[in-house]
Amino acid sequence: MADSRIQRLEQIIVDNPSDTFALFALAKEYEKMCEFDKSSQLLERLIVIDVNYIGAYYHLAKVYEQLEEVKKALNIYEAGIAIAEKLKDMHARSELKNAKLNLELGE
Repeated sequence: MADSRIQRLEQIIVDNPSDTFALFALAKEYEKMCEFDKSSQLLERLIVIDVNYIGAYYHLAKVYEQLEEVKKALNIYEAGIAIAEKLKDMHARSELKNAKLNLELGE
């Protein structure tokens, strides 16, 4: 089942490399499979395509946490917080700040 979803999402991306939803969905599929390197690459690409795709920051930072790349995770949380403030998305800002604080406290 997951393989067919991955194949469909990969085909969507081949047909439309800037499809942010497909990039996000495929990154989440790889994350579920613990393929964190693939997931992080897709989320990084997504943020390049759409810097305001606020959900990608939280998920990318979480993937970096899984990869034990704490500094990268903290930097992504900070970038996401700045974007959330720019977009006046206080819910996303709060989630990103809380996740960042939890990571800092866990160090």
